[in-house]
Amino acid sequence: MSPILRIEDLDCFYGEVQVLHGLSLNLMRGEVHCLLGRNGAGKTTLLKAIMGLVPARSGKITLGAKNLVDLPAHEVPKAGVAYVPQGRRLFAEMSVAENIEIGLMARGKDAETRENVLALFPILRERLRQRTGTLSGGEQQMLAMARALCLEPDVLLLDEPTEGLMPSMIAKVRETVERLGERGVSTLLVEQRVDAVLPVADRVTFVENGRVRATVGVDEVRADPDMVKRYVGVG
Repeated sequence: MSPILRIEDLDCFYGEVQVLHGLSLNLMRGEVHCLLGRNGAGKTTLLKAIMGLVPARSGKITLGAKNLVDLPAHEVPKAGVAYVPQGRRLFAEMSVAENIEIGLMARGKDAETRENVLALFPILRERLRQRTGTLSGGEQQMLAMARALCLEPDVLLLDEPTEGLMPSMIAKVRETVERLGERGVSTLLVEQRVDAVLPVADRVTFVENGRVRATVGVDEVRADPDMVKRYVGVG
């Protein structure tokens, strides 16, 4: 099976400071691929580079046959990549329904897509008229994921989706990611809480100083806890 997303020899800079050094990574269809590494390792920069928010100095980011590096940032979601950044970036003064509508507009999706998304997050159906800023942290994370999924993406990028969430909401995030994989959506997931994502990950890539140090199956990570300590610094 060929990768749906292929990243090859990617170099990215902030000003004159190089953050990603020849980074290469493949994401398979329906896969949950977790990026692990210490803060500042370059994980979030990689997600932003895929979205065109950080320019690639060299290298390729290929979705199917399309090189995303050639696209302006606003065209990347239309190509089929959805991004839920750390901190969620919702419109707090708007209602839940209005935030979802913004997601639908990005790729011209309709009421059927809206219903499919709400079926994944039933709690949001009860909150449609509620102002987004009054939702709990877990509900806001659900909304951020729902808005992204209104694109009907092939690839979903999640940056620290379990940050600050209660265990019950972390379980809901995991359940949603699993169900998306069953539908053929590929997820690239940045996380610090190793225990939160290993139950759903297929493969793990360890990133250190902007370089890929290892990409392994999740069973290998479970069998070798020292690998996590080495690259992430937690047991």
